[in-house]
Order: sequence, then structure tokens, then C-alpha cells
Amino acid sequence: MEDLKEHKKHYATEHEKHFKGKEISDVILGGQDGLVNVLGVTLGVASATNDPLITLVAGLAATFAETISMAAVAYTSVKADRDYYQAERKLEEEEVEKMPEHEIEEIREIYAKKGFKGKLLNDVVKVITSNKKVWVDTMMTEELNLSLRFGGSPLKSALVVFIAALIGSLIPLIPFALFNLLSVANAVIVSVVLSVIVLFIVGVIKARLTIGNWFTSGLELAVIGMSAAFAGYLIGWGLGKVFGTNVASVV
Repeated sequence: MEDLKEHKKHYATEHEKHFKGKEISDVILGGQDGLVNVLGVTLGVASATNDPLITLVAGLAATFAETISMAAVAYTSVKADRDYYQAERKLEEEEVEKMPEHEIEEIREIYAKKGFKGKLLNDVVKVITSNKKVWVDTMMTEELNLSLRFGGSPLKSALVVFIAALIGSLIPLIPFALFNLLSVANAVIVSVVLSVIVLFIVGVIKARLTIGNWFTSGLELAVIGMSAAFAGYLIGWGLGKVFGTNVASVV
């Protein structure tokens, strides 16, 4: 029975970690995506116009478009996951209600495969099936492999992603907000350096919270982000060549 109590304690702890992990994932996703996308747009516009004010305005427009879009995607995706989870849970509850013997046998098979035997196995099955919520929770995770994170709040996920994307998106724009102090060329350099540092730090944090070498993870995120930004720069440079250096006056 003590082993069973330890198992339930571990079960609850792991689910707490999963919920925290989902929030951390939203923060990293929103922040990284916002920074990379806006950095690409910013460098592209800067190279095409050579105008810090136009670059800043374009970057801010991209920032709000990006954050709203990502928040909307986070909301709809989490809501879809939650709806699917709840539909499967309702079906599982009906099966527990209508065919309890079959569901009890499934619980037994699940824990028998985990190595539980004899009296301990019987105790595990008895305790789990004596509480309908615990019973259904177990069937959802052990049989269907559906984590309780699928039952998360779409609004909370959207808010976390929105804030993270907003903060990430504003980072590349900071040097261009100082257009009275920095030329466009210097603002580009500062923006790139600042973005590389932030991306590297995010990569390090991701490795610390998950798995992998911290330096490799940081370098990987920085390289991916800079690749996207360089692509934006090339597009802006190309457009500047196609339409001429008077793009700024047209805009």
C-alpha cells in the first residue's frame, strides 16, 4: 500500500510538471517566434529604405500583427486539443459507467504490464477503480496517452504567448527607437547582436528545462534565428535594388 501511495504522489507531481512545462513552452515559442520574425522584417525594411523611422513603424506593425496572430493560433490550437480531450474523456466515462468489468480488466492489464503482481496489483486496481475520477484519469493517460495538459485553458495559453511574443518582438526594435543616437547601420548591428544574445539565452534556458547541452541549444537557436533574419535582410536588399533607393520616399 505504501508503494501505491508513492505512485499516486509521483503521478500528481509529474502532472504538475507537465502543466508548468506547457507554460514554459508557450513562453519560449512566443518569444522566439516574435523575435525572429520581427528581426527579419526589421532588417529587410532597414536595408530597403535606410530610414530608421520607417523601419521602426514597420517593425511595430509587424510586432502587433505577429503577437495577435500567435495568440489567436495558441487559443484555437489549445481549444481544439481541449475539445478533443473532453470528447475522449466523455466517451471513457460512458465506458466506465456502462461496462465497468471490461474497464477494470483494462486497468489490471495496464498495471500488470508495469510489473505489478499479486496482492499489490489487486490493491492498485481496487484503489484506482474505487474513485471514478482517478479511474478515468488513469484510462486517459495510460490507455489513450492523452495528458491532462490537453484540458488546459485556451485563454491562458493565448495570453502567455501574446505577452512572450510581444516582448520578443520588441527586442530587435530597441536600437531603431534610438534613431536620434544611432545611424541605421549601427542600429542594425546593435539589433542583430542583441537578438543573438537573447536567442542564445533562450536556447540555454530551453536546454536547462528540458534536455541537451546548454551551449549547443543556445547556439542552435541563435543560428536558426539569424538565418531567418538574414533571409529577411536579403529580401529587403533585393527589393531595394529592384525598386531603387527611393523606396523610402514612396513609403
